Amino acid sequence: MELARGFRGGLSGWALSSALMASSVIVSMPLLVPANAQAAQVQFTIPKGPLSQALAAFGRQSGLQITYLPAIARGKSSPGIAGSATPQQALSRLLRGTGLSYTFTNSSTVAITAPIVRDETASIPGAIELDPVVVESGGDGSTGYVARRSVAGTKTNTPLIETPQSVTVLTRKELTDRNVQSLTQAVAYTPGVRTESAGFDSRFDSFSIRGFDVTYNGIYRDGLRLPGANMAVFKVDPYNVENISVLRGPSSALYGLGSPGGLVDITSKLPVDTRFGEVALEGGNRDHIQGNFDIGGPIDAQQTLLYRLTGTLRDGKTANVLGGGDDKLASLAPAFTWRPNDQTTLTILGEYLQAKTPAAFPFYTWAGSPSNQYAQSDPDYNSLEQSQYRIGYQFEHKFDDTFTFRQKLRYGAADTEVRFTGITSVDTDAMIAKRYTGYVHDRLKALAVDNQLQADFSTGPVEHKMLVGLDYSNLTLRSGVGYGTAPDLDLTTGASLGAFTDPPFNSSNMSQRQNQLGLYVQEQAKYNNWVLTLTGRQDWVRTKTYERLSDSRQSANDNAFTGRVGLTYLFDNGLAPYVSYSTSFNPNLGSADGVAFKPTTGRQIEGGVKYAPAWFDGMVTASVFDITQDGGIVSIGNVSTQRGKIRGRGFELEAVANLGAGFSLRGAYTFLDLKTITGDVGTVGKVPTATPRNSFSTWVDYQAPGDIALAGFGAGLGLRYIGESYGDAKNTFKNDAVALVDAKLSYDLGQIRRGLKGWDVQANARNLFDKKYVTCEAGFCYQGARRVMTASLRYRW
Repeated sequence: MELARGFRGGLSGWALSSALMASSVIVSMPLLVPANAQAAQVQFTIPKGPLSQALAAFGRQSGLQITYLPAIARGKSSPGIAGSATPQQALSRLLRGTGLSYTFTNSSTVAITAPIVRDETASIPGAIELDPVVVESGGDGSTGYVARRSVAGTKTNTPLIETPQSVTVLTRKELTDRNVQSLTQAVAYTPGVRTESAGFDSRFDSFSIRGFDVTYNGIYRDGLRLPGANMAVFKVDPYNVENISVLRGPSSALYGLGSPGGLVDITSKLPVDTRFGEVALEGGNRDHIQGNFDIGGPIDAQQTLLYRLTGTLRDGKTANVLGGGDDKLASLAPAFTWRPNDQTTLTILGEYLQAKTPAAFPFYTWAGSPSNQYAQSDPDYNSLEQSQYRIGYQFEHKFDDTFTFRQKLRYGAADTEVRFTGITSVDTDAMIAKRYTGYVHDRLKALAVDNQLQADFSTGPVEHKMLVGLDYSNLTLRSGVGYGTAPDLDLTTGASLGAFTDPPFNSSNMSQRQNQLGLYVQEQAKYNNWVLTLTGRQDWVRTKTYERLSDSRQSANDNAFTGRVGLTYLFDNGLAPYVSYSTSFNPNLGSADGVAFKPTTGRQIEGGVKYAPAWFDGMVTASVFDITQDGGIVSIGNVSTQRGKIRGRGFELEAVANLGAGFSLRGAYTFLDLKTITGDVGTVGKVPTATPRNSFSTWVDYQAPGDIALAGFGAGLGLRYIGESYGDAKNTFKNDAVALVDAKLSYDLGQIRRGLKGWDVQANARNLFDKKYVTCEAGFCYQGARRVMTASLRYRW
């Protein structure tokens, strides 16, 4: 973070109704079950009750998508099921006595149908044909806001309640409801996550987890590290994201190099076997305009070839910047899947993205009291322009019921140019300011590949899920930094007295290459209600640095073993207490006074309880943790140093639920006691800068059911509370607590008349009441994000 924070601080600042469907035509199809659906055994816990609730629970627990007309389930009940069964067996049990049947239309979708009846709606004037209910449930078992499974915590498709670590999954529906425009906004309602610690910044997705920064070493995409170096940090277009998993606590045992705070794994939108499409047009304050499209489906009749194409085009201005800096983004993400049979799948993923934001944001240096005098870069020379691309694939082959092989590979590059200015002196008599220019050009290339062999088998009463993996990454950075003289600034008119030119690389001109190889093994053993998770990993890392200006070379070889052990007990009532111990490792680039930085290490013990009863469509998680980092890198101005130990102790509480009657909820509370154990004089025993002790957030969303007068109406309301924090390392002053309100309104225009089916409108506001606030970090103070309002018109088919 040294360059990013250096420029920021020291240099620049920058419904569905269904009343008539009881007499509609229902086509009953032959029973057809794919071989893989017949073979897979799933643990079901679905109580006796209304059929609609039983089908929703089946979708969540099986990971299948369920479609049916609402009228055929109305008034019917299900006997439920408890125990291990194939989806075919479970559905037969759940539908017993209802007169309904089911059909697997493909490997991931099942349709519930009724016997054929005479069509009487044709004789009813104005009869409306209504759509089927679709229980949205993907491979992660998500429905609405609730996900039941995740790959992030174990690299295997494991129920969240069996994962001995805190994991949050943000579903596509939630991301759409909140209309997030960045990864930072997406994770803002997650426990343990601190966003905007240095004010509003549209340049990077910069945030910390449990008090430790993850900007450069904690962002993953589709299970592969999405690296960042200096000012070259891969950007994320949230529209091209299916879901986001936040894993809290050290995770090096599976992923290798990383932050002790945890990681974020972004799942890309993948091709699906149903034709669909979506286009949207959005406008907002600060000249914001944006267009999105998402189309896809099968290419051939056999559905062996699938495609998806997603794109975004954004233009507008950025908050808090003199002259209104650009906020531009254009992205195009194609994806193709080939699945010649039920055992083999190959998906190719690509993306090209261009973006432009300001490079510097307003700031002032703390001098004992708040200030209204902000240093700002000249708007004519204040930009961060980045182009990036990525191409890769995901391959999976299931040999038999025991062995599955997976390989993921991605190659990507980011090219970033940064321009900014600063004032060196002021002539009050002439009202002229002397200034400098800063120019940075960073080019980052990254290759990552992960090979996995999974074995699912049993030894007596013990069920095993064994994973062996070998991953490799190669990162190359070419970075140049230069400073020059800017034209003088006329303080009377605010005009530049001359033109700007890019200075040469006179401060740094270096190349770095880092190779990493990791071998890991994981065992997930399940005996009755006990689940034991053991993970171990060995990493070998080699880093070479060449500085052209001084013709100097550095090399470092770092090896480390990291591990995790976790134990979970699954009570029959949905309660699951757990405990885990894990470690992390991350080599550092650079040096201080000619001495190379040592690797940063971390360790954590965590205990908690997860509660997901069968009668409740949601999950509540409470956890306590003790985490220590040794040798973290901190940057003040343009100088980076390696500090001593930082210890964090805390408590997190999270609840996510589909409450019924159209309500969805996400809530989070974090208590974090972060202290410096060893470090510079005056900082020992102090709280690291911009780290609040208490934070709280909640988002409640309502979508009116289709059988009431408000059908089609939706609304959401969110509150983000960030408690007091210290503005400098020696804790001499505090940042005030702040509470921010977000909101959403939406309406399905298809409820007005049939001809508008597929159209909807949505309006969102972030910081609804335009709260003005300042956050200071390391003695530099930055403005928070002011109100952002958007309105969109969307058509889906």
